[in-house]
Amino acid sequence: MIKFSTSGESHGQGLLGIIEGMPAGLTIDLNLVNHDLVRRQQGYGRGGRMKIESDQAEILAGVRNGQTLGSPIAFLIRNQDYENWQEIMNSGDCARINEKVVKRPRPGHADLTGAMKYNQSDMRNILERASARETAARVAAGAFFKALLGVFQLRVFSQVLSIGDVFARSVKIDRTNIDELSSLMETSPLHCADKESEASMIEAIDRARGAGESLGGSFEIAVLDPPPGLGSYVSWEQRLDSRVAAALMSIPAIKAVEIGDGVANAMTPGSVVHDELFFNQERGIYRRSNNAGGIEGGMSNGQTIWARAYMKPIPTLTKPLASLDTERWVEEKATVERSDICAVPAAAVVGEAMMAFVLAQAFMEKFGGDNLDETGRNYAAYRDYLKREWKWEKI
Repeated sequence: MIKFSTSGESHGQGLLGIIEGMPAGLTIDLNLVNHDLVRRQQGYGRGGRMKIESDQAEILAGVRNGQTLGSPIAFLIRNQDYENWQEIMNSGDCARINEKVVKRPRPGHADLTGAMKYNQSDMRNILERASARETAARVAAGAFFKALLGVFQLRVFSQVLSIGDVFARSVKIDRTNIDELSSLMETSPLHCADKESEASMIEAIDRARGAGESLGGSFEIAVLDPPPGLGSYVSWEQRLDSRVAAALMSIPAIKAVEIGDGVANAMTPGSVVHDELFFNQERGIYRRSNNAGGIEGGMSNGQTIWARAYMKPIPTLTKPLASLDTERWVEEKATVERSDICAVPAAAVVGEAMMAFVLAQAFMEKFGGDNLDETGRNYAAYRDYLKREWKWEKI
């Protein structure tokens, strides 16, 4: 089964990632991995850390001559800022570097609860790992999963839908416009297809910066051309929608997820919500709507899989909130760490990686194979079966 793990601290030497279960024979273009890392670092409202880092992945194991070997893949992303933090991260004498000891937890962050859980008096030992810096390793791993899905014509796409209380028009994505929209996103400072709303979003971020505030927002992730039958209804942990929701909720600051039009569907009659089935000899089975987000009964139904994620404002504020000093036990303002004003566009790129992971994992569960040729044969046989028995002919 495909799985991955990450390791590393925000100001440590670097971030490590290990991917297991990838079939042998998959071509890996390191330029595409690094391109996604660059995309994660961009976005209007990012902080000073992005001016220091220039993330690049180094593949340490599991890939030879540009192809996966079937063994675990290991990669490293070095933290360039580590040069400025070596003494702080390695010193045994915290009193010497007291200005970097964290005793005033930030409301909304892991600082206080993590310190309680792990019995840490210096909350830097918590925030270093709880930092969203860890998501760089997820994005690098996600590029591997996208490469696997891409072999079978599954493509992953994201777009920002809101910043603060400014909402954009959601652009319906399909195979006819994905290339055009993807190119548009490359030049968008907020990863948003609605240029008019984007201008208002930028103004909102500028106002927040001036007020010492931070802003959250929402984004949408889509996977085009998945086959029907990924995931399962037979046990709760195999349901594809629950796995997508869990993966997106694992991204720091994401506090809500909906699959398809999940929220609106809860307020709409069933006759309008459910995606009706139609058939003709030319198209076979088809639907005219996709309110379910491409998932029914815990399984992909062959339509575009799409979900929305909602991100709270970042908890570090330049005008900090009320907190306390846990050494002197007096009320004080929270610690101020270098941070972003808004990181929703970056979170959307992380969302792509997590969606790609879930779909790659479900795909390999369904079709198996220790090497890519074997997986391809299994997938081709399934598509032939769908066409022969169920009049299903997509991709």
